[in-house]
Amino acid sequence: MPRTTTQRYYFAALAAMSLAPVCAQQLEEVVISASRAEMRSFDAPAAVQRIDRQAIEGGGPQINLSESLVRAPGLTILERQNYAQDLQISIRGFGARSAFGVRGIRLMIDGIPATTPDGQGQSSSVSLTSTDRIEVLRGPLAQLYGNSSGGVIQAFTKDAAKVPTVDYQYYLGSYGMHRADYQFSDTVGGYGLVADYGTFSTSGYRANSAAERKQFNGKLSFEPNEQTKVNVVFNQFDMPLAQDPLGLTRQQLIDDPTQAGNNAVAKFTRKVVLQNQLGSSIKYAVDADNAFTARVYYGTRENLQYLAATTWVGLNRTYYGTGLQYNGRAEWQGTPIEWAAGYEFDKSTERRQGGVSLLGEKRAGSLTRDEDNEAQNNDFFVQATAHVSEQISLVGGLRQSNVTFNSSDYYITDGIGSGTANFSATSPVLGLTWHANDNLNIYANYGQGFESPTLAEMAYSGTTVGTFVNSFNTDVKAASSKHYELGAKWVPTRNTRLDIAVYQIDTSDEIVVLFNNSGKVSYQNAPGTSRIGWELAAASQLSDHFSTSISASAIDAKYSQAFNAGTAIPSGNKIPGIPDSSTFAEIAWASEAFTPKTKSPLGTRVALEWQQAGRIFANDLNTESADGRSVFNLSLSQRWAWNQSLVTLYGRLNNISDARYVGSVLVNQTATPPQSYEPAMPFNWVVGLSLSIPLR
Repeated sequence: MPRTTTQRYYFAALAAMSLAPVCAQQLEEVVISASRAEMRSFDAPAAVQRIDRQAIEGGGPQINLSESLVRAPGLTILERQNYAQDLQISIRGFGARSAFGVRGIRLMIDGIPATTPDGQGQSSSVSLTSTDRIEVLRGPLAQLYGNSSGGVIQAFTKDAAKVPTVDYQYYLGSYGMHRADYQFSDTVGGYGLVADYGTFSTSGYRANSAAERKQFNGKLSFEPNEQTKVNVVFNQFDMPLAQDPLGLTRQQLIDDPTQAGNNAVAKFTRKVVLQNQLGSSIKYAVDADNAFTARVYYGTRENLQYLAATTWVGLNRTYYGTGLQYNGRAEWQGTPIEWAAGYEFDKSTERRQGGVSLLGEKRAGSLTRDEDNEAQNNDFFVQATAHVSEQISLVGGLRQSNVTFNSSDYYITDGIGSGTANFSATSPVLGLTWHANDNLNIYANYGQGFESPTLAEMAYSGTTVGTFVNSFNTDVKAASSKHYELGAKWVPTRNTRLDIAVYQIDTSDEIVVLFNNSGKVSYQNAPGTSRIGWELAAASQLSDHFSTSISASAIDAKYSQAFNAGTAIPSGNKIPGIPDSSTFAEIAWASEAFTPKTKSPLGTRVALEWQQAGRIFANDLNTESADGRSVFNLSLSQRWAWNQSLVTLYGRLNNISDARYVGSVLVNQTATPPQSYEPAMPFNWVVGLSLSIPLR
């Protein structure tokens, strides 16, 4: 990687940190993402971070994943301040092209997919107030999760309390933000229940950016016998209003970052969403070494969006799936082996309609699009870890993926809007871990993956700038990638741990934005891209009362081959939407001495946070970009025990230096001048109250 000024700065920072105490993550943290079975995160042969409940609570009002996942290196969540388009999440650059929602990353909640077969996902599906922990898996082993697995984010709902417990949270913040949450938890006769209902509203920092949300998440757990564990999960996400302020031109950004983009107010651009999902997972332990896990789920999602192009788009989706996995432990010629094998089937069907809107409402008799779209996958996978010796272990895996798309058009009478596309790939992964000693693991992994276009990315055709055709675009091919990774996990002292990884990813037929205008986006393939980067995660319990943590990453993501996107894009240009560096650092003081097993420590905690992101390009030509930014936040909490109850006061001051910067960019905007920039919030504040009351 060429050592730019920014990269030299980060290598210097890394060298400095290597001379200081740097980490305090507990060795006994358990993760399942890397091996599909429970194992210590320190022993996982991959770059995987676990964000626990304390970090989720301390990150903010628990509205967005961006509050807590900033602690995971290699993962970028851009601050859009636009609830109509969801968060813009990327892992090692995968997902950066997303115009809305999540692409290129697998989302899972309690083992049930929150990503449809074509690779679409919504981060708002995660109910943070009832989430116990989140795991973020990066690198080659993520490819074993199938199509669009540039990385994996898994959320796990908390277990039920042993006695009936009521929890209440209320947050108040800048720009009319209100957040309330009500939770009940109990275990009766072997049945555990967690029921969580939350509301959120904001008037928004920018014009036309108000939003309202209501969310329910429930989990029922029981064990019919000693060998069987059952979880039943139901969640509902209801967003009756999410106004879309659109992007700004550079001049608009300078003049007034609080304004909405062109036509946003006049056309009342916004989105309405209602999603329901019911799922169940069953684990049956044959014996101490062998177990089956099965899952089944069903969901619906209604999505209505009004665009600045005086049009509306409606998507009514039904999705469902099932999966079966077998985990086993055995010996082969004296070598212990842990393995998993399984099958997964997922399907989504959606009715896509569109028409003309007038002043932000549907115009009667104005239908311009009417079709049924389907996507489904049939996948088989196997993954095994062989402990060749006390110091060497090998991991290998293979996934066979088959993804099918179909569109039946009822509006275009000659049928040119219909089409079928099939994608299949075999994704192998191979890795080696050297367990140098009890405190040092070094691993190397290689894997191949693929990423199909989503149904939304095949929704528009067009080869002329600004021209969109409402027909199914089967010209977009699936991308294929090769991943190389080298990493180390080191625990030099009882309170010290450092994780570091370097990687290279070479991709053929990368899916990129061709045109983006007034809410409509068309896509094509770039012949080749490369990503080279490094990641660091570290933390330290400096004393009984002081702790520090840091996550940092840098990436050189560029087009390795020239191509045409309405104009010639030369080799070497940076891939838009990907900051070249990012950092989260925190130093905290607690009045009570640190205790590893205490999940809800009493007393006062004060933390100073630093968040940094490098330059980010907004188009393939690299003529539009946003400068890097550096932001400081201050958080404060005070927790008391009152009889058996817990009372907590929270406070946060975000962007305390009142820095003005671009939080996110819209890739390859074709308007003149382009509306590429979404400003982040200036100085803002949040205060909150939390009560946890056992009823006996």
